[in-house]
Amino acid sequence: MHPDGPRILVVGATGAVGREVLAILAERGHPRGWVVAAASERSAGGEVPYGREAVAVVAATPAALGGVDLAVLAADTDVARELAPRLVEAGARVVDNSSAFRLDPAVPLVVPEVNGDLLAAGGARLVANPNCTTILLLVALEPLRRAFGIDRVVVSTYQAVSGAGLAAMDELAEQTRAVLDGRAPEPRVFPEPCAFNAFPHESPVDPETGLNEEERKLIREARRVWDDPDARIVPTCVRVPVLRAHAESVVVTLRAPAREDELRDALAAAPGVRLVDDRAGGRFPTSLRAAGGDDVLVGRLRPAPDEPLDGEGRARSFCLWLAGDQLRKGAAGNALQLGDLLLARG
Repeated sequence: MHPDGPRILVVGATGAVGREVLAILAERGHPRGWVVAAASERSAGGEVPYGREAVAVVAATPAALGGVDLAVLAADTDVARELAPRLVEAGARVVDNSSAFRLDPAVPLVVPEVNGDLLAAGGARLVANPNCTTILLLVALEPLRRAFGIDRVVVSTYQAVSGAGLAAMDELAEQTRAVLDGRAPEPRVFPEPCAFNAFPHESPVDPETGLNEEERKLIREARRVWDDPDARIVPTCVRVPVLRAHAESVVVTLRAPAREDELRDALAAAPGVRLVDDRAGGRFPTSLRAAGGDDVLVGRLRPAPDEPLDGEGRARSFCLWLAGDQLRKGAAGNALQLGDLLLARG
């Protein structure tokens, strides 16, 4: 590795997540000369922002991508399946943000605050980044799981359009202007208008279970990250007219009863979590408060109203509300945290 820092490749550099990876690297002060921005041949030859500067975009072909220490793949599953093995063979450590390897038992699926110790032992050169909704939920719940155990989770997500990429963000802006101008919104990226609307997540629905693919991802990935194949998770995933930063409404049933103040203490001390829960002032997590940040904001913490407290003021079921930036902690930020862990092994 060069003394100025690792040579880092970002594949999918022109997309929403790829641009966010570059933005974080620039914030960190990583030398621009040690960053390779790659994308499709159609995008090659252009430039993408790198802080106040820019970097040239090269074509993401195997021949052009050698000599890197860390590769962050922010492309689709086909690209990931083609490039990841070749990059590993060439000596790079690889973090893949697609779903290509998330359920592969040979590839660790990691949220650093939850199971980052999987990478401490060494051996892995390819690691999978979970889905954004999974990352945000598990970061918020991990301190409760460690302190009290978790028996069941019911979660409804309020997902920003950024989860569907730059074209979706542009579509929300265009449709908002259209509606305010009295014109009908024309959906292209989504099956429904996204401006002034909320609708079930657009991923395909399984006709047998009724779960859409986003909900299935959340269940399967949470079970794998927690190493608990029987974890009880009941998700409903919804798209809302927000540019970036997802929110989630959660009812968690603990294995051991606890007081509300004990949960607050556990959350306040947890890495990657920020408690924003001012009942008197009415200040709670919002997508706007979470946007651009790396923490998962947690608030509206309260015992579930259908369960009476025991004689010691304890309950097993609690409600909470969280918000987190899908492009940062939910994707690019988590990927770079994983890259740091891989590179730290030398």
